[in-house]
Amino acid sequence: MNILFNDLQIFETTKQAIDDLGLVETTSIQHHAIPKMLEGQDVIGQAQTGTGKTFAFAIPILEQINVNEKTVQALVICPTRELTLQVYKEFLKLIKFNKTVRITSIFGGRPGMISGATGALAVVMVALVAKGNAMGVEGEQLGLYYLFATVILMGFIQMLAGVFKLGKFVRLIPHPVMMGFVNGLAIVIFLSQLGMFKKTIDGEKTWLQGNQLYLMIGLVALTMLIMWGLPKIKQLKKLPEALIAILVVAGIVIFSNLDVATVGSFIRDGGGEGLKGGFPVPVLDTFSKIPMNLNTFWFILPYAGILAAIGLIESLMTLNLVDDLTETRGNSNRECIAQGSANVVTGFFGGMGGCAMIGQSIINIKGGGRGRLSGITAAIMLLIFILFASSYIEQVPIAALVGVMFMVVIGTFAWSSFRIMNKIPVSDLIVLILVSGLTVIFDLAIAVIAGVIVSALVFSWENARRIRARKRIKEDGTKVYEIWGPLFFGSIIAFNEKFDIKDDPEYVEVDFVESRISDHSAIEAISNLVSKYEEAGKKIKLKHLSEDCKILLYKSNPKFREVIVEDIDDPRYHLAENPEAFTKGLSEYKF
Repeated sequence: MNILFNDLQIFETTKQAIDDLGLVETTSIQHHAIPKMLEGQDVIGQAQTGTGKTFAFAIPILEQINVNEKTVQALVICPTRELTLQVYKEFLKLIKFNKTVRITSIFGGRPGMISGATGALAVVMVALVAKGNAMGVEGEQLGLYYLFATVILMGFIQMLAGVFKLGKFVRLIPHPVMMGFVNGLAIVIFLSQLGMFKKTIDGEKTWLQGNQLYLMIGLVALTMLIMWGLPKIKQLKKLPEALIAILVVAGIVIFSNLDVATVGSFIRDGGGEGLKGGFPVPVLDTFSKIPMNLNTFWFILPYAGILAAIGLIESLMTLNLVDDLTETRGNSNRECIAQGSANVVTGFFGGMGGCAMIGQSIINIKGGGRGRLSGITAAIMLLIFILFASSYIEQVPIAALVGVMFMVVIGTFAWSSFRIMNKIPVSDLIVLILVSGLTVIFDLAIAVIAGVIVSALVFSWENARRIRARKRIKEDGTKVYEIWGPLFFGSIIAFNEKFDIKDDPEYVEVDFVESRISDHSAIEAISNLVSKYEEAGKKIKLKHLSEDCKILLYKSNPKFREVIVEDIDDPRYHLAENPEAFTKGLSEYKF
């Protein structure tokens, strides 16, 4: 017999919480685990879902916490975000009446993914700031405040995309688009780094020459060599090769007093004053500087929509890329909410907003950062560097960073695309090259949208060509059309061409047993076909239509009850036009 919760030697506040939940008797796993854990013994437990395992370890954890020690005393590690939230909620139930214990859950977007300000967003923001400056009184320069308001609205739009589960559509992006995007991205990163081999003379960029060029190439090559060789040494392979390479090259430059470009000199050459650290503070002037009315809303809305779309596309494409690299799967809808929330907060603190950064994410993944802690660490370390180590960051040579990015390019580029060029369909190859080119010429959003559109058109065309009709005459003279292939909006014309209404006999039968009716356009095509045969004075029967098809045809015209043949072997699939009616897996439905 299991023991009662009231018999356990635990806090009265915990007993009160358990009683409030209506629990009286412990389950089997709780009966065996809780007393031993309260005695300080190590326990490994195994039980089925729903048997109270969480309370089995949560109650002893809470019992052994010393509230006088203001430190982290317990850590629960869960393999998924969903389980983390479940465990967190169970702990909250137990401390309902305990005001001395604090519990938190650390979660966000995709583990291992790094977010921040990106160039893809900056292009749109420059235009917004310029138009915003022109809207105020001369000299007011309100563009920056319009930007902050736009970033806040952008964040809300992204959160709504997550709430309405629009992030799932990223899964529809074809593999050639992904591969083209990755290759284009690698090329963009490579080309952007070539600008570091230039110096500013009289306001113009010119290529490095002579010893400066050779020194730059040498330091870049040394950085790449360290990053390539370090993982090959068994004793050192767990060290972060990118960080080690930067530290080694920076040390050589500093102690040898080499005259090379550094982070500090690069910022000053661009018109800046160097890195200045400080805590972010709320920018409340945004709501007083610009008029908060419908005119402002309609002005920033298009920019917010574009920024939200670009940010989500880049973030979700990065999510897919990280999924491939780690052989795991992130949650696209939660990523939308996480990115949107971050941008809302950023807008209130005078930030330019951002999204997932592909280059930084790849560096993180390649360095072994696979968990959520890596993103948190990256953010904290960045803040620490800005606040306390800005002077040291300014001394890092640009060559070391270029070397790191060149290694990112090598790791990012899908070299397998050269190997499979003659093995994949021509259409996929065209899409791959198209997306790569558009990514380089324009930006990620245009490239991905164009790639998806072209892929969708190719898919529709190929499926439209697959509609077939086998024709035969029954002994009683009835002509039978056995339709084979998908019937949807793209194959309607080909479907109509299969029938010879004028020369067909008096009785016609159309069998859809090997066809699938995919959308409402197909239903309309069937309806029009029946009408044409009836106008010609001929009788037509339809066989093997799915239940959804029959319902829609019956609603359109009751006479279809005379045309459609009900049979026990009618197909059981459902039309795609009403997917929300089937929220569970098809195996759970009894048809």
